[in-house]
Amino acid sequence: MATNPNPRGALEFANQVERLYAALACSALSDFRPALPNSSAAHEPSLGGKLLYAGSLDAEARALLVAANIAGAASLAVSADAEASKQASRDGVVDFLVNSLDEALRILKNEIRKRETVAVCVATAPHAAEADFAHEMLDRGVSPDLTWPIEAIPPGAGQVLMAWSVASGAAQWLPKLDAIALHCLDSDLSPASATARRWLRLAPRYLGRRSQGVRVLRCDEQTAVRFQQEIREHVERAEIGVTVDLCQSRNGQTEQSSFAPLAR
Repeated sequence: MATNPNPRGALEFANQVERLYAALACSALSDFRPALPNSSAAHEPSLGGKLLYAGSLDAEARALLVAANIAGAASLAVSADAEASKQASRDGVVDFLVNSLDEALRILKNEIRKRETVAVCVATAPHAAEADFAHEMLDRGVSPDLTWPIEAIPPGAGQVLMAWSVASGAAQWLPKLDAIALHCLDSDLSPASATARRWLRLAPRYLGRRSQGVRVLRCDEQTAVRFQQEIREHVERAEIGVTVDLCQSRNGQTEQSSFAPLAR
């Protein structure tokens, strides 16, 4: 599978999804209970069992559906553009393309009952108004737990947005860097860290090939410092055999670093 030929576009899309995920995670945290110290069980905030209505399947809705998938929600969108719907399906943004709300609800009710993630798009006639679709949902007693628009949340004070990529061999090296980042988060049992771990675990899967060659992560300053040090040490020990580029943004300032293997 080829990576996105537009690295800047890949990063912009990943950042857009991450900010929407941060907003959805706030809803998930309302029912979240942190894991007990020394617990080996994975415990992360999730919107499992919740329904998100993303509205018309435009560029913003695509990003919202991806964010909802990562957050664990079941989601529903509507589209009159057949080609856009098919592309969303090919990109893994949408799991099911159906022709009626009844079909969509059958799928959604089953997955919501199991607290599973699923994204469904309903095709509508080009002349159909989105308001009519929303009214149709109400007629069937469907009341989404979350609806568009969702206000994206950028990193706040004390938070660092990191983005990293490798010069080559993304499929080999990015999972190793992800594991390092997860290790850096392991000692933090805070809700924010749990949210970050879920993002780091699931974002590569749901962002898909559009952002395959880049990773982004929101974290605190301590985690960012530790991650940068870990990258440096792994590269110096030749445990990572490729140049790693790391960008850190905090308080409106951006710092670029590059870690290259020693010449032998």
